[in-house]
Amino acid sequence: MSAPLLEVHDLRVEIPLSRGTVRAVDGVSFALGQGNALGLVGESGCGKSMTLRAILGLLPRPARITGGQVLYDGVDLVTASAGRLRDVRGAGISMVFQEPMTALNPVMRVGDQIAEGPQHHLGNSRRSAQAEAVELMRTVGIPDAARRARAYPHELSGGMLQRVMIAAALLTEPQLLLADEPTTALDVTTQAEVMAILDDLRREYGLAILFITHDLDLAAAICDRTAVMYAGQIVEIRESALMHSDPLHPYSAALGAARPDIASTAHRLAAIGGRPLSAFEAPDAECAFAPRCPHAAPVCRAELPSLVELDGGLSRCARAAELRGRLSAGLTSGGETGE
Repeated sequence: MSAPLLEVHDLRVEIPLSRGTVRAVDGVSFALGQGNALGLVGESGCGKSMTLRAILGLLPRPARITGGQVLYDGVDLVTASAGRLRDVRGAGISMVFQEPMTALNPVMRVGDQIAEGPQHHLGNSRRSAQAEAVELMRTVGIPDAARRARAYPHELSGGMLQRVMIAAALLTEPQLLLADEPTTALDVTTQAEVMAILDDLRREYGLAILFITHDLDLAAAICDRTAVMYAGQIVEIRESALMHSDPLHPYSAALGAARPDIASTAHRLAAIGGRPLSAFEAPDAECAFAPRCPHAAPVCRAELPSLVELDGGLSRCARAAELRGRLSAGLTSGGETGE
């Protein structure tokens, strides 16, 4: 078996503030192989975007990596020089940002912005890069691409702008694509189109994708495996196809139970009681999800659970083996603790 293209080991990110240092990412580990896709799912504030930005060294100030490794093709990007990181960005790893209107330059034509990558990383001439940009715009489903390449960002719809972002990310022929909620604020039909484009490109180019989303179903649409995050930690890694039918962690089961089912009628949608914790709020000596978990028991508050292997997946639950097979029924939001 070949070595993974991307390996993240015990990644830790902290933010020094006037009131003290707070954790944003707390010991995240996963691996991603060439041509595979991994979904990173969780509620807002769980550390998904911070993890993605830490991989490329694009953390907002004053956030900083305080531990762990990010190995890309065997090279540790945490200790890499600024020059090495510049070479990797775009050429080896590209990123599709969450909000294209803030990621694109409002006073540059979109075709010129797409063409910047191959000019810088591949040494292409301006004319050649622009021709490639137009061709890739067609590939990602932009009609009348030559005309739209001359447009400014404000002249295109949200769905078109997201396609522009994907084209810009792929034109340098990267091996790994980091996608930070690329379907945010898009309607359901456009979401499906963008996801289909990403899946087609992954299969055609053997692209590895790390895909961030709030939606388990959206992750399952293109991802082989899904990693669920809570309070700055990964609490479960599982084959995406099994995440709904056979979850290994109570939080994953609760997320699955909270999604509406169009095939049945419910008087009240299921919800997870309480509120999500950020990494800096999580306790050091007990399960961070315990206050919201109907399956919580004394052992959950007595020790910090570690990731354990279970039936081909990983679960950060002290009762993972004991609850095996019982979580697929879903969790209620009744707030009961202990069994």
